[in-house]
Amino acid sequence: MPIEHLNPQSLHASPAFTQAIIVPAGARVLLIGGQNAVDRHGQVVGKGDIVGQARQALRNLEAVLDAAGATLEDLVKVTVVIDHSADLRAAFGAWMSLWGARSNPPTVTVLRVAGLANPDYLLEIEAQAVLA
Repeated sequence: MPIEHLNPQSLHASPAFTQAIIVPAGARVLLIGGQNAVDRHGQVVGKGDIVGQARQALRNLEAVLDAAGATLEDLVKVTVVIDHSADLRAAFGAWMSLWGARSNPPTVTVLRVAGLANPDYLLEIEAQAVLA
């Protein structure tokens, strides 16, 4: 049974996210911990730059997906935690540049917070993907 993307006509339609997704019974689910804008040495990339940090966090997300044999299309849930002072639209632009014109985007939740674990972090992205 395939994954079902649900976008009821009575709700807002967006190319950036899906309203709900049904995952088939028995599917293997990949849980991806929060990805920040750090390189492989643990150094923060793009201090003070939300777009640079979003791009790095997304590169890290893609690396985890790749390690599991998955791609962006396998994402079913993305949660973005962003510093309250950061420009959400700019960060979201980085996501849309990566996602492009693909169909069936994941569900997305965004939380604004007073701060993250490291004061240099402007956002964190965690996700769930369904593996084939």
